[in-house]
Amino acid sequence: MKKNISVLPGDGIGPEIIQEAVKVLDAVAKAYDHEFDYTYADMGAIAIDKTGSPLPEATLKASLESDAVLFGAIGDPKYDNDPNAKVRPEQGLLAIRKALGLFCNIRPVKTFDALLHQSPLKEARVKGTDFEMYRELTGGIYFGEKKLSDDKNTASDLCQYTKAEIERIAHKAFAAARKRRNVLTLVDKANVLESSRLWRRVVTAMHQEIYSDVELRYLFVDNAAMQMILAPNQFDVMLTSNLFGDIISDEGSVIGGSIGLLPSASVGETHALFEPIHGSFPQGAGKGIANPIAMILSAAMMLTHFDMDKEATAVRAAVDLALAKGVCTPEVFPENNYATSDVGDFIANNIA
Repeated sequence: MKKNISVLPGDGIGPEIIQEAVKVLDAVAKAYDHEFDYTYADMGAIAIDKTGSPLPEATLKASLESDAVLFGAIGDPKYDNDPNAKVRPEQGLLAIRKALGLFCNIRPVKTFDALLHQSPLKEARVKGTDFEMYRELTGGIYFGEKKLSDDKNTASDLCQYTKAEIERIAHKAFAAARKRRNVLTLVDKANVLESSRLWRRVVTAMHQEIYSDVELRYLFVDNAAMQMILAPNQFDVMLTSNLFGDIISDEGSVIGGSIGLLPSASVGETHALFEPIHGSFPQGAGKGIANPIAMILSAAMMLTHFDMDKEATAVRAAVDLALAKGVCTPEVFPENNYATSDVGDFIANNIA
């Protein structure tokens, strides 16, 4: 199978971790008889420095014409520390999400046995945790009408959703549950919010009419946040709105003990972008200490998106082996002396 991939290394450690993900994808292509063609382009601070725009037209064009986008990291201290900067690297990420119509954010939360001791929670609570969060990405309170009174003493943000917005992400979440353990948990605040009651009505109707084979559970968001601490291994697929998803996905990111291991995907009807959830770590750039595993696992999510399930499983198995043998950068195993490229080499070689 042939796929065209737009590769956006971005800023900081982005180019280093992207290099290792491409190395792994090349190993997959060789082992499974695929062809991956890469188009490299700039986004973020590096793009601002070159063109004045965080998302140049050439980058957007390449992304729109690709089968998927593989993105490294974004951000630079010279913009973070300048409150007067009108153009910022992060604007590029928001712009590409909008242009590609990426309404569904997917974040896996998984613990690795070799790293259970690093979790802030007790090992018995987190062992076996493996679930995915489906967060609506382009609607809700972040994008609703905003008002501020003339005296600046009263403000409001409108949380608005349509049936169509809920249905399109719920379809993806139900389909994911069918391919996993067949359990979907809707996280809302239907006891208080009218918008949440719409979510519950729409998702319940879809369950009754289309997805009755999937077990559907409901949790209010405050209880869901508590349950993620008490027993995160109870979840399979979680579905929620933009604001709630923003909060509980960050809660989920620390369960495994290292943010450097967590991938993510943002998908729409026709386009998809895959990236690690961590930042650009500019102070670590060029030192060979960046952990590439989240980036590599993001590439595995891309393979799943391509319906290359066996290939994605092979990548994840190679990552599991690397962690079991202690092959990772000092951020995960301080006592070991593996560089970014060493980790990529180990994973790629085990796929080959």
